[in-house]
Amino acid sequence: MSTLVTTSKSEQAYTWIRTRISSHAFGPGYRLVLGSIADELGMSVVPVREAIRRLEAEGLVTFERNVGARVTLVDESEYAHTMQTLGLVEGAATALSAPFLDADAIAEAAEVNEQMTRLLDHFDPHTFTELNRRFHSVLFLPCPNPHLLDLVHRGWARLSGIRDSTFAYVPGRAHHSVDEHTQILELIRSGAESIDIELAARNHRWRTRDAFLDALHTRTAQASGELS
Repeated sequence: MSTLVTTSKSEQAYTWIRTRISSHAFGPGYRLVLGSIADELGMSVVPVREAIRRLEAEGLVTFERNVGARVTLVDESEYAHTMQTLGLVEGAATALSAPFLDADAIAEAAEVNEQMTRLLDHFDPHTFTELNRRFHSVLFLPCPNPHLLDLVHRGWARLSGIRDSTFAYVPGRAHHSVDEHTQILELIRSGAESIDIELAARNHRWRTRDAFLDALHTRTAQASGELS
């Protein structure tokens, strides 16, 4: 006898809210009104509350006294420190991986970067972010130092908890990113010095950090001007 598997209402609400946070439809600071969401989804507030508690545990939602649930604001210092650290460890891991990257691996990374380039005309920041993750994974996964590789994975995990997609916030950065990917691949293909590869990968990560923080400061200043 077959068993019909259905998604719980709590899971449906979780997926619905998380998708909107990821797509930036619900931006940082957006107030999540349980009743409105429940009405939108055609369910009671109970599963919506369960979904929001789950999102709170993931750090995507915070509760404020007398306000309720809001999409978590970007923690500027946490983001900056995470990106700085990730630049250091990923740069080193990429440099150590370079001698182990054969023609197939380089071709794979180049093809992913080409997909990212084609996406620029019809930009989807979240698909772009996933492709970006794939590109860098090809380049750092052969790293022979397991401790360093573990730090890279930890950095990516921490980063995804802070910001689903930097490129949703600063889409203009995407054009520079694919160009920098091409430069990193050319260094690896040409057998460049390890330090040159490391610095290229590190600075690539740090430029993304700087672009995000510049955009954040600009939007904060604009918001302050609107409220004054």
